[in-house]
Amino acid sequence: MVNERLKHVLRLLFIFLIMNVLWYIGYLLMNHPILPSPGAVYDAMFHLGARDVALNVGYSLMRVLEGVLLALFIGLLIGLLMGRSPFWNRVLDPVVYLTYPVPKIALLPVVMLFFGLGETSKVLMIMLILLFQIIISVRDGVKAIPGSTYDVLSSIGATTAQKFWNVTLPGALSVILSTIRISLGTAISVLFFTEIYGTEHGMGYFIMDAWLRLDYPEMYAGILLFSLVGFALFLIVDLLDYKFMKWRR
Repeated sequence: MVNERLKHVLRLLFIFLIMNVLWYIGYLLMNHPILPSPGAVYDAMFHLGARDVALNVGYSLMRVLEGVLLALFIGLLIGLLMGRSPFWNRVLDPVVYLTYPVPKIALLPVVMLFFGLGETSKVLMIMLILLFQIIISVRDGVKAIPGSTYDVLSSIGATTAQKFWNVTLPGALSVILSTIRISLGTAISVLFFTEIYGTEHGMGYFIMDAWLRLDYPEMYAGILLFSLVGFALFLIVDLLDYKFMKWRR
């Protein structure tokens, strides 16, 4: 297990090194201020004010966390209802399939019209990105659980709550974590767009502010920090998968 983790870390470091080498080659070939060298960007990153970094990263993480939790709460309820009830699946299935293909980023102006430029619209956009994928994944995950599994628990006198905790939730949690892992990249992209408007905090605001000031090293430093936020979120999802999905190993 330790060797596997070490190999995984070494692979990540190797890929990181290759990306920096390609970046430096691009910098040499372009020879233009719009693409600073990796060294200049890392220097700008390390000279950023700790308070400003913590404030902007904190706001972005808070918005992502609130959006994910809201999507999980609503999506889990609807997905479980559709997965366990054929009636509600027939009723809600057309609604989900008609609204799911709508590009959520196109709803940004609509959400801002109804909820303003504040925190609510930012959180709602992240929630919308994740919601339908969670609903569909949870529904399919629950429907895929063999009925005989519940029959076995019924035969030993298990309650409805025990069936949910020991069968339904683990079956749904697996697909939920996979869905969140896939959707986080899109959610972070949407977060960037929402943080351009009506805010003075967040990594999206930080990057655009540096761009407007033509401070390209700081702009790229912000992009790298934004990427690190996304990477940290992926690691958290992997940690949750490792902790709660032990039965898959």
